[in-house]
Amino acid sequence: MRFGIIEFPGSNCDHDAYYVAKHVFDQKTSFIWHKDHSVGDVDVVIVPGGFSYGDALRSGAIARFSPIMKDVVRFVKSGGLVLGICNGFQILCETGLLPGALMRNASLRFVCKNIFIKPVNRTSPFTQSLNVDSVLQIPIAHGEGNYIATDDVLDRLEEEDRIAFKYCDSDGSLSPDSNPNGSARNIAGILNETGNVLGMMPHPERCSEEILGRSDGAMIFESILAYAGMPV
Repeated sequence: MRFGIIEFPGSNCDHDAYYVAKHVFDQKTSFIWHKDHSVGDVDVVIVPGGFSYGDALRSGAIARFSPIMKDVVRFVKSGGLVLGICNGFQILCETGLLPGALMRNASLRFVCKNIFIKPVNRTSPFTQSLNVDSVLQIPIAHGEGNYIATDDVLDRLEEEDRIAFKYCDSDGSLSPDSNPNGSARNIAGILNETGNVLGMMPHPERCSEEILGRSDGAMIFESILAYAGMPV
């Protein structure tokens, strides 16, 4: 499978994503510069975490105008898979590929810690291999991870099974205390209407090897490979 990792000025998780795709899962992987006009011959595009353009206006607001994003939109419409992680999630919302927006954390503080999430959707390419009772422990590191949307949008996400993950306690139960940033309905990740775009605030690429303490994030990459019929 062919992975492409977009690099923006200020990206700081691009090499993490590259390492997981290339060296942990042994897939053909390349970087895509933000000024390029084509994602190239890839099957999956990862829009990585970091601080694209220094978050100078607001997170993702400048990156959405990068030349490469026009082709990302085309790539999505053609059925390609796109995974946006943290700042990548913010960029996908700014681009209009995902609904809603990411605002300042309710605490108004940057949060960096391990949290728990549970899969809600288990039919998308990113979640289909996750067990119904899975609770994943995955790190977060963001100051603007508070997902908001109108009630109509939130209801539609629920009804169309487009909420990929929710923040939860270690036993999978939902509570205000398990929500690290104030996100509406404990939302940690969402899908587009066709299910080929996932935006999530937690960082699966930071916990995809046991040497890092946990490898729960690997399950998301394994699901992508299983979707494509690749051995994992």
